[in-house]
Amino acid sequence: MSGHSKWSSIKHKKAAKDAKRGKLFTKLIKEITVAARMGGGDMNANPRLRTAIIAAKAASMPNDNIDRAVKKGTGELEGVSYDEVQYEGYGPGGAAIMVQVLTDNKNRTVQEIRRLFAKHGGNLGESGCVAWMFDKKGLITVDKLKIEEERLVSLALDVGAEDVREEDGLFEVVTRPEDFEKVREYLERQKVETVTAQVTMVPKSTVTLDEKYAEQILKLTEELEDHDDVQNVAANFDIPNELI
Repeated sequence: MSGHSKWSSIKHKKAAKDAKRGKLFTKLIKEITVAARMGGGDMNANPRLRTAIIAAKAASMPNDNIDRAVKKGTGELEGVSYDEVQYEGYGPGGAAIMVQVLTDNKNRTVQEIRRLFAKHGGNLGESGCVAWMFDKKGLITVDKLKIEEERLVSLALDVGAEDVREEDGLFEVVTRPEDFEKVREYLERQKVETVTAQVTMVPKSTVTLDEKYAEQILKLTEELEDHDDVQNVAANFDIPNELI
């Protein structure tokens, strides 16, 4: 299994803490605002906005918060303008890391991201230095206890998913980016309860880390995820289960 899968499973456990702190709401509001700005405020005509709103509702975000975020994106309400930036670098042990950011101050954010890399034995690189190690994929996760594997595989592959795999209590449905919405909506219609659903970067291969580097990279990726401007982190590390 890929390091991305294990990092995904770690993030799922962390998501509940984020929701309690309100940090998840901040990230979701930013995504809704940017999606509305780029593709309009009609969620039926804007797949990115639709996915963001579904994620917000799954996190129990009040409708008023969602509506305000959409209106800030479309310009109906005054709001902050965010830029999308992707940072790339290497973590301890040579693992590749990609960081997707929404920020209102790129100079401030890049300095803070560079500091986090350096703090934990990594280094921020130039644009494109690790992007070639990843593929952009749709990734939908489902709790193993909520559905039989045979049924999920049948549903997902029939509607055009590329793969269904298992990792740490989850099934992961992998799609091409252009098929993500179709697969997600079909599973929803079939009453398949999903844990997460997003288009993200998935590593083509992984780097196995020993105990020393494993602890460092987990601290680095967690602090990156905790940064207010960071929307998503992808990495190609693999850590033996006994170390996790």
